[in-house]
Amino acid sequence: MNQQLSIDCPPEILVSLHMNAEGLAGFMKEQAAIILFREGRLSSGTAATWLGIPRVTFLMRAMASGALLLEDSTDDLARETSLPAETR
Repeated sequence: MNQQLSIDCPPEILVSLHMNAEGLAGFMKEQAAIILFREGRLSSGTAATWLGIPRVTFLMRAMASGALLLEDSTDDLARETSLPAETR
């Protein structure tokens, strides 16, 4: 069962960002997914599923925002190469 979150947002913020509430919600959801991925708290596959986009698309967006996909460690390589093929 999905949970829904709600936050207060003054109208002047939406106006200054040139967004409506739905646009800001989508932007914040994507940014949260990227940040949680960067922190290692979400996998790229889980983040992509949450956003409803292909994993490759999520990884491209995360990289564009400065996320590192792999650190120079054997643990990262093993984790990324052990994922099921359907999440790659």
